[in-house]
Amino acid sequence: MKLVLADDVALLRDGLAALLQGAGHSIVGTASDADELRTVVRSLMGTPDSPDVVITDIRMPPNNTNDGLVAAVDLRGEYPGLPVVVLSAYVAGPYVDQLLADSEGGTGYLLKERVGRIEDFLHTLEVVVAGGVVVDPEVVSHLMSGSSRALARLTDRERAVLSLMAEGLSNSQIGDRLVLSRTAVSKHVANIFMKLDLPPGEENRRVRAVLTWLRAEKP
Repeated sequence: MKLVLADDVALLRDGLAALLQGAGHSIVGTASDADELRTVVRSLMGTPDSPDVVITDIRMPPNNTNDGLVAAVDLRGEYPGLPVVVLSAYVAGPYVDQLLADSEGGTGYLLKERVGRIEDFLHTLEVVVAGGVVVDPEVVSHLMSGSSRALARLTDRERAVLSLMAEGLSNSQIGDRLVLSRTAVSKHVANIFMKLDLPPGEENRRVRAVLTWLRAEKP
């Protein structure tokens, strides 16, 4: 993969770059603030080094609030479908809402501590570049703490399956986590699609199911 990295802390940025290069990926651009991130990505789009995914910290200069997220959302608006992974030091539900406001393109939202789990992080990148959605398990747990009228038809087991889908897990991985056969997981997934009104023929129903759940209005 070709990646652009943005983080205002050089040690973290360089460490992540080394990790990704060690896994065989190419770093085609780096940025230390949100404005530089926009400039770097714009300069690369349409060239042989056009990035496959942008990875950015949420909190960055110039304002040190959610500047990285705003830059990511802006770039998605300019380049629809651009895969984006944002990193955060803490759980913040509103950030998820902003990030998922435009569902076109792969999206990831991870806590920074999760990046240290290299295998999981690399899997997240693969899912996002393929157009999927991955949300950190701790964020998923936080969102699951509230009930949602939109998902009231789902059973507890179906909600558990859907939450693992939100983490980017495949059916076989969900089966391993919940100690279920692949057939049982497939049935639960099919029931989720049906109850969320995602009939056969809908493009990427798995992603749409996850987005439906993540965007569900909490009471």
